[in-house]
Amino acid sequence: MTQPAHLTRRFFLQTSAAGVAAAAAGVPAFAASSVNFQLSWLHSVQFGGSYIAAQNGYWADQGLDVSLSQGGPNAPVEPPVVSGTALVGISAADYTAAAVAEGAPFKIIAVAMQKNPFAIASLAGNPVNTPADLVGKRIGMAVANTPVLQALCTLNNVDINDIEIVPTQYDPAPLVSGQVDCLLCWETDLPVAMTVQGVDNTTMLMADHGYALHSQTYIATEDAIANRRADLIALLKGEVMGWNDYMADTDAAAALTIDMFPDAGLELEAQKLQAKRQVPLMFSDLTAENGFGWFTDDTVAANIETLALLGRDVSADLWDRSLLEEVHG
Repeated sequence: MTQPAHLTRRFFLQTSAAGVAAAAAGVPAFAASSVNFQLSWLHSVQFGGSYIAAQNGYWADQGLDVSLSQGGPNAPVEPPVVSGTALVGISAADYTAAAVAEGAPFKIIAVAMQKNPFAIASLAGNPVNTPADLVGKRIGMAVANTPVLQALCTLNNVDINDIEIVPTQYDPAPLVSGQVDCLLCWETDLPVAMTVQGVDNTTMLMADHGYALHSQTYIATEDAIANRRADLIALLKGEVMGWNDYMADTDAAAALTIDMFPDAGLELEAQKLQAKRQVPLMFSDLTAENGFGWFTDDTVAANIETLALLGRDVSADLWDRSLLEEVHG
């Protein structure tokens, strides 16, 4: 998913407090394993659990020295992961499927967003509450996302030709000004921006209408899974702890994000609201029972069906749950 940019690339380095203490005591400190973790977008509370893992030393406790590399329009996830510059990247099932089709040896090893964040946003006075409500509406969106809209229509027996697609920038302005009736966007960004600005709006989450596509997924290469398995498991353990803390106090996660990236142009109120809205996307009955990041054969099967509608034919081999089984086992 393409989102608006607002920050240059930066790195955050977490030092092992345990190692420093050991060295001060005259005991040789263990050599922390260096790991580069490639995020999918610019720094924001979207990655709040990872920031908590770094801040609280969860990775350091696992023997990892983790650097967080932000993504963005000029920093795609896949190249550093496939080259080995990054051990793990945050991606999405459709992006990973496309990369694998080009020969990249990726596996999805964990799933942060149990529900895809794509949504149809509309004003409260002219709401889109179901896919059928799209008929006769003008929808603002990037033309490149037409397959996404087509998939939603196919899943819900709606003729896409009955919807007027209006090419727009990724911004709420066309909806607020009345140029369009709704927007295709993420549940956690443009609707948040409108709410903070006092614009009464509503969203229809596409995942609630059959659009099953894992997002904010963790990808690694087959080589990394074979040869750096311990590092991958340690990184995922830190993520689990960080995201569990996030769920317990989303306001604290938002405040930490602002503190860590003061030059990012982030607003605390918006970050707090985004943090809250991410919770039902990332945590579910499935994660309550099995742990953060979990996926099942059934959720994979649903993803395969949605990917087929997007023109991506994949098999269940794209997913590898073995590392999560060790993390939560």
